[in-house]
Amino acid sequence: MNKKHLLLGLLLTLVARFSYAQTQPQGRILSLQEALTFATSNNIGIKQSQLDEESAEYRIKETKGSGLPQVNGVGQLSVFPSIPTQILPGEIIGKPGTTVPVQFGTKYNANGGLELSQLIFSKSYFVGLEAAATTRDLYRLRTQMSQEDVIYNVSTAYLMTLQTKEQFGTIEANYNRLVQLEKILTLQYKNDFAKKVDVSRITVNRTNLENQRQSLAAAYEQQKNALKFFMGMPMEQDFEIADSTTLASTALPLSTDASEVLSQRVDYKLLQTQGKLYGLNVENIKGRAYPALAGFGQYTYQAQRNEFNFFDTTKPWFNTFVLGVRLSVPIFDGFQRKNQIKQAQLQVSRVELDMKNLELATQMRLDNALKQISTSQLAIQNQERNVELAREVYNTTNSLYKEGLSPLTDLLEAEAALRVAQTSLNNDRLTHKIAQLDYIRARGELKNLIN
Repeated sequence: MNKKHLLLGLLLTLVARFSYAQTQPQGRILSLQEALTFATSNNIGIKQSQLDEESAEYRIKETKGSGLPQVNGVGQLSVFPSIPTQILPGEIIGKPGTTVPVQFGTKYNANGGLELSQLIFSKSYFVGLEAAATTRDLYRLRTQMSQEDVIYNVSTAYLMTLQTKEQFGTIEANYNRLVQLEKILTLQYKNDFAKKVDVSRITVNRTNLENQRQSLAAAYEQQKNALKFFMGMPMEQDFEIADSTTLASTALPLSTDASEVLSQRVDYKLLQTQGKLYGLNVENIKGRAYPALAGFGQYTYQAQRNEFNFFDTTKPWFNTFVLGVRLSVPIFDGFQRKNQIKQAQLQVSRVELDMKNLELATQMRLDNALKQISTSQLAIQNQERNVELAREVYNTTNSLYKEGLSPLTDLLEAEAALRVAQTSLNNDRLTHKIAQLDYIRARGELKNLIN
């Protein structure tokens, strides 16, 4: 071994003893489960759904309130610049066969009092009460849907950020090796132990890796910002994601039937509830064809004056008290109700089609996720072997290069091959985890990621 390669081997041995550290700023470590727990409490979309759910409770109370007694205060002041005239037969004043114009009333009239009404029977009202309770279930399921969407989005963003972090680590390690090798070759070149072209080759590769490193660092920060957005976390709050994560264990059968998992899916329950609500709407419209009975009462005071002296306590006011019931019987509405019923029934049919479509989509997602899981598992196994082979080739080439038995180009090619193999392995692992996530979502078990 000549002096040139002996010196190079010594320097590379010394460099290999240094451990590298990532340049990313270190904040608190945030696990996937912690991210999901934070998101379900702080995501704006979930908070909006919870407000809608709370609003639904008040709408239910509003519906119930329409069946309670209704009390209103009433009042009216009328002024007649010209008092109405009535025509009376002349017989009342001894002039048969003639008519006599007579003015009745006074110039000023005032009345005020209370009106009471109470619904006694209305089929439409009772159907509305059932629909109100169903509406509560509908908004509760919508909140759960929002939570599942957030869990999926946060999990996907977290896994993509983790993959970028792992890729950054791969590039960082290779970059640091090339930086040290560039320093060594530059020193050797100055002492006439290396060629200028070798230094240039190292510089070109180091520059390319530096660009990738900067791009990955920027992508990592952007993906963390997206993760913060899905979580509902302030952008100025900093954190680091864990170095690795696993999804909740879920049994992976060789095949599955969508009908077995639909009962667990919130979106399917939501469609069932929506269908029930539309069915109640049909019954509500039909109920409007039934008679409605309501009781009423009215207690009023009224006064008539030729002068505006209603506040004169010496002048009398007269009271009236009325009680009764009011029956309303629909007879003919120009076929409006018939057409409304047809429209409502079409809504029911549409929901039934949506449920069938969801069943088909669920079966497709289950099958595709299972196939992707199986394919990515095999790809990971193959790529892990490929990385080991690429590492062996790199180590062997590195040893031969130190001994002067292999050119620099072979070492750079081996380094690039190892980097490509490691990148492919990172991508296959991400694909596998996303497929697992899709499978868990298709089964309606996303909440298991938090528990």
